[in-house]
Amino acid sequence: MIETNNILKTPAGPEYQLLVGEGTYVLQDDLHLATPPPHPSEAPVINPNPLATTPQPATAGTKISLLCLGSRHSAPLLYRVDTNRSLNASIQEHPNEGRPSADQLSSDGGDTSVTGSAMATLSIGSAPAFGEGNTLLTATGKDAAKRRKPKNNITKSNSSFISRCIVHENLTKRLQEHPSDGLFAFVNVNRAFQWLDLASPHKADHLTKILFTKGHCLCHDINLVTKSLNHIDLIMGFSTGEIIWFEPISQKYTRLNKNGIINSTPVSEIRWIPGSETLFLAAHMDGSLVVYDKEKDDAAFLPEENGANTNGNSDNDGPLNTEARLHIDKSVHSKNQKFNPVSFWKLSNQRINAFAFSPDNRNLAVVSEDGTLRIIDYLKEQLLDLYTSYYGGFLCVCWSPDGKYVLTGGQDDLVSICVGEDRRLLLWDFSVGMLHRPKASSVRHRGSISSRFVNPLQRAETQNTSTSKLRSNSVVSVDGTEEHVIEHPVEPRATTAMLPPVLIPIHYVGWNSRKTL
Repeated sequence: MIETNNILKTPAGPEYQLLVGEGTYVLQDDLHLATPPPHPSEAPVINPNPLATTPQPATAGTKISLLCLGSRHSAPLLYRVDTNRSLNASIQEHPNEGRPSADQLSSDGGDTSVTGSAMATLSIGSAPAFGEGNTLLTATGKDAAKRRKPKNNITKSNSSFISRCIVHENLTKRLQEHPSDGLFAFVNVNRAFQWLDLASPHKADHLTKILFTKGHCLCHDINLVTKSLNHIDLIMGFSTGEIIWFEPISQKYTRLNKNGIINSTPVSEIRWIPGSETLFLAAHMDGSLVVYDKEKDDAAFLPEENGANTNGNSDNDGPLNTEARLHIDKSVHSKNQKFNPVSFWKLSNQRINAFAFSPDNRNLAVVSEDGTLRIIDYLKEQLLDLYTSYYGGFLCVCWSPDGKYVLTGGQDDLVSICVGEDRRLLLWDFSVGMLHRPKASSVRHRGSISSRFVNPLQRAETQNTSTSKLRSNSVVSVDGTEEHVIEHPVEPRATTAMLPPVLIPIHYVGWNSRKTL
């Protein structure tokens, strides 16, 4: 079986420069990662009908995470010249609008590490631990404070799930020579997973490369709480539904959800629970969100009899009642915590494409193939809001650093950042000066979504809402009674702000952007 190698190039020329407001970015290194060929045991992939509407099996995925083990200065926040003022100020459309409740920002330790899940992030306030109050989630015994590592050596593994593990012959020396502020890169490409040293002149040479047999690695994440100079906790999600907890320095690993004993559908997204050393959240493609503990054994899962549906505080959830409901098959406060899963939530019957934790670590934004964006208070296991797309599914989601906005991108062409045909970055200037709401739209009060229960927001009525309810995040109805509307119909194009791009591709056809509140 032929395996290709990574290729490192150093291109030059004006086409490899990006000119923006804060200066000019120049491409220094172009590292092309090798795509591994299919394993001989894999069934040949038949080209699917491009017009087919049936979902295709997940066989490929690519993600990169960067990690710094030592001290590293924070990257500059590219907002305005007066950064602090722009962060603390609300985007006001009217001088009488109120300010959000999240007025103080504090660093969450993101200055020492950079990963796909936390890149120099800002944390607003503090949040309780997930499952706080359930003593069964707390480790006990003499080894409770001892940091555990995976059990199996991946270089000597005889598992049929792993094809090969290639470790650099001078791994120990390379780690000793690695600068304290240098970056490591972890990349999954189809059925391969690579660990690279970006601080080395030999960036193309992997420190560790793992090839899998029965599954393709679709996603991964690094635990920033437990990372140290001699320890890294990393989790990987696979197309088979299985999850691997991997410690690259010791080359040890443990398989979770083995043979899909808890959920056999592919893992589309996986992230550590903020602030937790052992818990992580995995999104499966059957519409389930599952919380695992890396140190617990797995057991066949059946929904608990006392599982409950929760859908916020609204008694009348409208026509999308079935899709909007968050079904808790197992709660984090369950007394049955001896085995995985720690909790199990069912959102819909279609795949979950992505999710993101809010900067204050209290809420969760989830986007699905069914074209919905759900805002969930994952600490209370409660659905707060549900938004729909114009058409098609949402593919990605992220929070603004101050927690005021949730941005989504999907099949309806409403994106905030995209790549054009010439592979140039499309940037949007999301600021007060550039944001002009159409005249048909009424004045609204804005605040942080992630702090919506601290400072409830009142929205004016639009043409898409009924006469008895207000728009999103409302807590006061027209007749004066308190309520909260969970489902929010899509905004009409006539009332949606259009943001002109700062940098556009040469072959510009047309893009638009919508902010999701």
